[in-house]
Amino acid sequence: MSAIIKVSLNENIYLRDPETTDLGRKIISEGIRLIDELGFEQFTFKKLATAIESTEASIYRYFENKHKLLVYIISWYWAWLDYQISYQTNNIRDPQEKLRIIIRVISESHRAGSFAASVDEAALFRIVVSEASKAFLTKEVDEENRAGLFRDYKALCQRIGEIVKQINPDYPYPHALVSTLFEMSRKHVFFAQHLPSLTDVKYKDLRTLVGFLEHLMFSSLGVPLEQ
Repeated sequence: MSAIIKVSLNENIYLRDPETTDLGRKIISEGIRLIDELGFEQFTFKKLATAIESTEASIYRYFENKHKLLVYIISWYWAWLDYQISYQTNNIRDPQEKLRIIIRVISESHRAGSFAASVDEAALFRIVVSEASKAFLTKEVDEENRAGLFRDYKALCQRIGEIVKQINPDYPYPHALVSTLFEMSRKHVFFAQHLPSLTDVKYKDLRTLVGFLEHLMFSSLGVPLEQ
């Protein structure tokens, strides 16, 4: 198991940093468990307060609403994934090999190690698969973007976009390709589990996801696929 990583998130997401108190950390760990169990639509602060044996008012001291809690959880995942990618590609010079490692890390992120001692990383991964798009598919997306709420996701896409440009400097859509990589990695895991006729990815064999994502990326960049 990897070392526990502490990530730093945009202060505009929360009212009080949940990492600084036992109650805050419990809000995060139980929030992940409940969102995974109930789904984001059915999740409420009232249900969370019951689960942590506290009050709704205590949760509102940390987060303005449940949407901000979701943004926090998803941002935490992106920041942690960025760390994993940086760690595993640190000594790799070949940009094609870097991209292959990145695809593997994305595909297997739910197995990579601990986000924090009390967090169920498999549950967090399922939330990312099912709920991540809800963090920004809102009427307030422009305002929240200006406030930097999606900083970690955008920074990660920007960094991988630079690797894409190293592989093929003439490719005209590096950022679109990278954001598609992340969207497809989530959607096809979801399809494989719930709507399998929409994908060729097998839920119990995520090597098929790696193969699909490698085909998507390297074919787009004009790089022959490894046999």
